[in-house]
Amino acid sequence: MMLRGLALLLLALWLVPPASAQVRIKDIADVEGVRDNQLVGYGLVVGLNGTGDRLDSAVFTRQSLIGMLERLGVNTRDQENRLQTKNVAAVMVTANLPAFARSGSRIDVAVSALGDAKDLTGGTLLVTPLLGADGEVYAVSQGALATGAIAARGAAGSVTRNVPTSARIANGASVEREIPFQLGAKSVLRLGLRNPDLTTARRMADAINRALGGSLARATDPRTVALQLAGRDPIDALARIEDLRIEPDSPAVVVIDEASGTIVMGANVRISTVAIAQGNLTIRVTEAPEVSQPEPFSNGQTAVVPRTRIQVDDQSDRRLGILRGGVTLRDLVASLNALGVGPRDMISILQSIKAAGALQADLLVR
Repeated sequence: MMLRGLALLLLALWLVPPASAQVRIKDIADVEGVRDNQLVGYGLVVGLNGTGDRLDSAVFTRQSLIGMLERLGVNTRDQENRLQTKNVAAVMVTANLPAFARSGSRIDVAVSALGDAKDLTGGTLLVTPLLGADGEVYAVSQGALATGAIAARGAAGSVTRNVPTSARIANGASVEREIPFQLGAKSVLRLGLRNPDLTTARRMADAINRALGGSLARATDPRTVALQLAGRDPIDALARIEDLRIEPDSPAVVVIDEASGTIVMGANVRISTVAIAQGNLTIRVTEAPEVSQPEPFSNGQTAVVPRTRIQVDDQSDRRLGILRGGVTLRDLVASLNALGVGPRDMISILQSIKAAGALQADLLVR
């Protein structure tokens, strides 16, 4: 009885239609103007264990080191050619300044070697101003580097894990300048879809109007939904909107990466009636020489007799498969798998189906 009840339960779960894939608006759309800003800076990393830049070849590292020492009151101009330290490296420092970052808040930074440094493990980044696209300083970075890499070298070999010339500093920069943006003063907000689609934009506008009442939201194009606040508090309106759930619509697309043999197909991919046959001619030649021994006490000699075995595989066990019109993604994959088609051959088949006009989807080859 228990097994019978379990079987009935599994059958019931199998017959239940899958729930629609609803997602929150905050996961598929951004508010126009609320975005990160990229920062970049040039600095020096010190404290390396002989794995820094060679000052003879990295001229910019030498000049930066001399300039830094002079600002600290150390004159090295007279002995410039005698500087041979290998514990300093010139680096580029990058960071993303998030929206609404306030003065004094901390952000993460990424550090990358600029010269011929071999390893940044154990280094310390000196004070580095981080500039925005307008040339203004928005943050200042300094701190100990963490590469997460392992590098070992011997006389006859070496082992490297991860990239020792790239590092990160958690909370390694302090925000010094804020980017002015008054979200609370906006009377019109625009929500931008990350994946533009007219159907999704219309569904999002309808969900917002049902939640807030009236006709405040309107899809202006496949990417943008304009929201007329009409005296409402923008923060309160966004807080009520971002957790609304809608079902995004996705186009029929097949993405192929020929380099790795990866195939990704959307759920809306459809195939018109088409016949598929796939097979290759394979010839195997195997050499298996045998040793011929003479009879005991005879005057014969031991000889090696060549034996050649030839096998021809023309894939005759594979048949022509027919896909009926309007088949789904599951039917397509099942049919191709039934033919014993691998990823590489499947790429060629999909391209041929598209050339025949039977693939009702966009085919993107990367």
